[in-house]
Amino acid sequence: MHTTYLRDLYHLHWPKVILVMLLLSVTVQEAVSQGQGYRRKHLEFYDDKPIHYGILFAMPFTRYAIKHNEQFMTGDTAYSIKSPTKAAFRMGFTVNAFLNERFDLRTTPSVSLYEREVRYSYPSSPEKIDKRESTWIEVPLLVKYKSQRRVNNRMYMIAGITMAIETNVRRGRGGGVGTLDTKSTDFTLDYGVGFEQFFEFFKFAPELRFSHGLGNVFQPSQNSLGKGIGRLSTHTVTLYLNFE
Repeated sequence: MHTTYLRDLYHLHWPKVILVMLLLSVTVQEAVSQGQGYRRKHLEFYDDKPIHYGILFAMPFTRYAIKHNEQFMTGDTAYSIKSPTKAAFRMGFTVNAFLNERFDLRTTPSVSLYEREVRYSYPSSPEKIDKRESTWIEVPLLVKYKSQRRVNNRMYMIAGITMAIETNVRRGRGGGVGTLDTKSTDFTLDYGVGFEQFFEFFKFAPELRFSHGLGNVFQPSQNSLGKGIGRLSTHTVTLYLNFE
């Protein structure tokens, strides 16, 4: 029987809270701009340049989506296998290529420091926790749709795919009985929304992006911790702070 903990519900609501805060900030900015009358337009010819560069800092909230196999009901002694949402850190740079008035081509190569967990609950034994501390290099290819710019504000939507490679792989780490084995590559489907604020010398853009793993990162082995698992896929919600 699967048990839902209050702390898990708390983490699951974080993406919704961030999205609401982002939308509220856009509404407030729009109301303030309408009430101020004339405002100076910063970086007026920003879109005339074909390519822009920048840096980013981000906070991902990540977990594994777990699909059980047939052995979970018959041969596995665990009655619950789950992955709680964990906060992480990401930093990288941005390359944005202008396509036309509405669309850009964008990539944000970055380094991410993750700590994912898989928790095993047993009816008559203490809970087991398998921690996955890892460093990943992630290279997305994204298409960006921009709204019409209103003085110094602009909304945008973004979508694409990301290739990810784990860099601190320890060979044979899943061969023992105490750790779960996972693959060192991943592909994700990404989409999100953002809000651009133009200042005198730079552009700041908070962004909320959702990522869903397309592949199965579970590596079958003789490990006892993998007996009840048929598929592991990554799910991540990330708050970006972009500076260009």
